[in-house]
Amino acid sequence: MIVFRYLSREVLLTLSAVSAVLLVIIMSGRFIKFLAQAASGALDPGSLFLIMGFRLPGFLQLILPLGLFLGILLAYGRLYLESEMTVLSATGMSQQRLLGMTLFPATLVAVIVAWLSLSLAPQGANQFQLLLNKQDAMTEFDTLVPGRFQALRDGSRVTYTEQLSDDRINLGGVFISEKRLSADQKDRGISVLVAEKGRQEIKEDGNRYLILDNGYRYDGNPGLADYRAIKYDTYGVLLPKPDVSDEVTDRDAMTTRTLLDNPDIRARAELEWRLSLPLLVFIVTLMAVPLSRVNPRQGRFLKLLPAILLYMAYLTILIAARGALEKGKIPPALGLWWVHAIFLAIGLGLLYWEPLRLKMASRRSALEVTRG
Repeated sequence: MIVFRYLSREVLLTLSAVSAVLLVIIMSGRFIKFLAQAASGALDPGSLFLIMGFRLPGFLQLILPLGLFLGILLAYGRLYLESEMTVLSATGMSQQRLLGMTLFPATLVAVIVAWLSLSLAPQGANQFQLLLNKQDAMTEFDTLVPGRFQALRDGSRVTYTEQLSDDRINLGGVFISEKRLSADQKDRGISVLVAEKGRQEIKEDGNRYLILDNGYRYDGNPGLADYRAIKYDTYGVLLPKPDVSDEVTDRDAMTTRTLLDNPDIRARAELEWRLSLPLLVFIVTLMAVPLSRVNPRQGRFLKLLPAILLYMAYLTILIAARGALEKGKIPPALGLWWVHAIFLAIGLGLLYWEPLRLKMASRRSALEVTRG
């Protein structure tokens, strides 16, 4: 029991440290991406941390299996390097018994990953998509930042204002450049509006207008001398009505029960992917235990790179099989389970190869002694 607690503590502590580092790296990269979108006006800056919170379960469901795999390699590699495993082996600690003890922290991680992949991650993805739907319904004036040129997502309009009131109603020093399209979507040049000030007005029927005061409108084609200038005292522009959608279309945002009731092959692929993540935890544990065995003279990092490449091959093939299943290139009866079967066989081979090799070497030595 003492050895069991010691090994479990070593694995869980290393798992926590590795997962924390991986989470910081991945979250930092995603946060920079969302920050760039917020700077361009595609996202509300005030919702960045909320978005990261919604995406956190989706990150963790992929980080924890890798963290466990590296945790076993690093923790047991240190024990081999410091000859602690040699002492344990001398007291009867076989690879199979070591695997059995390692399955306890692996089961704990698998339960957490199952909770994340089957429940928490879909809920987070659902809230993330609803938040994006609300962001898409916002006009460029809702995310406008004073002193910065801001383009719509399709690039059809660029807006600039020098000043903006706290209630986002009154603007000062307004510039708007918009592409003019004909009924058949052909380019007819651009329209440029400049105004001393402007304001947003909401009528009783719910329509929103941008009212510009004391400005000019310029219409024409860039590079041609056919511009028309119009001076105005008041100019009104109808703004599109916000269209907030509560519909969730992404499969990763659907609940697991919804996927169970959906016969579509893409829904089945998503369901098998969610079930694959907890199963992946046990298989990578099976591979990590024999791969952690190192010679003290060779160093603890000798097998680390090949082990990581093996893990990445597992995950890459699994993702590719998921895409092929969604496109109907893999029979539904086969699903993703063949990938797990291949790497389960690899894990069993790694586990039993070294004892089998030592046993065969021992027999050869005995035969040589007998013949001598």
